[in-house]
Amino acid sequence: MSTMLNNVRGHLVVVMAPMGSGKGTVIEHALELHPSMYRTISCTSRAMRPKEVDGDHYHFISPEQFEARIKSGDFLEWATFAGNKYGTPKSEVLPRLDNCGVVIVEIELQGVEQLLELIPRENMTIVYIEAGGWEVLRARAAARAPMSDTELEARYQRFLIEQQSKPMADVIINNDADIETAHAEFAQVIEEAYKKCKV
Repeated sequence: MSTMLNNVRGHLVVVMAPMGSGKGTVIEHALELHPSMYRTISCTSRAMRPKEVDGDHYHFISPEQFEARIKSGDFLEWATFAGNKYGTPKSEVLPRLDNCGVVIVEIELQGVEQLLELIPRENMTIVYIEAGGWEVLRARAAARAPMSDTELEARYQRFLIEQQSKPMADVIINNDADIETAHAEFAQVIEEAYKKCKV
């Protein structure tokens, strides 16, 4: 059973979004505006794809290493997707929240549900970024990196689930056409997050 963390001083911005929604571009823009903000780097048991960099896109570890870290309680949250595991190390988040920082974490629905049991609601803002229907997102994702039919089907099933998870979000940002508006709306979320930090 998870134990709620008390006396959290910083603020956690949780970003949920289907693949191809442009969340990376929106987040990068916010990081340029707020260099002190931290974007977590998740661990994954999947193989590295072309052009990915270990320690930049993900921390790539073996399935055995991932299982060992689960058992040792290293992850704030973790989830399985398409046969691979993804997790957010506690070391990426908790020290920064203790130091009044604003931290961005990009996770799936399974991870959000785990965080809701750990982080007080007043210390967390959940943002959902959407950008059109499945065919639009599928085309964007395919242009970015090759995927097997199995992985595409898994992502489609996740897309359906994530569409149903939108009511969990505090803020929904539509990144379908006007990227400038999406940038401005997300920047407002970050500004509010800083105001909620307990210095």
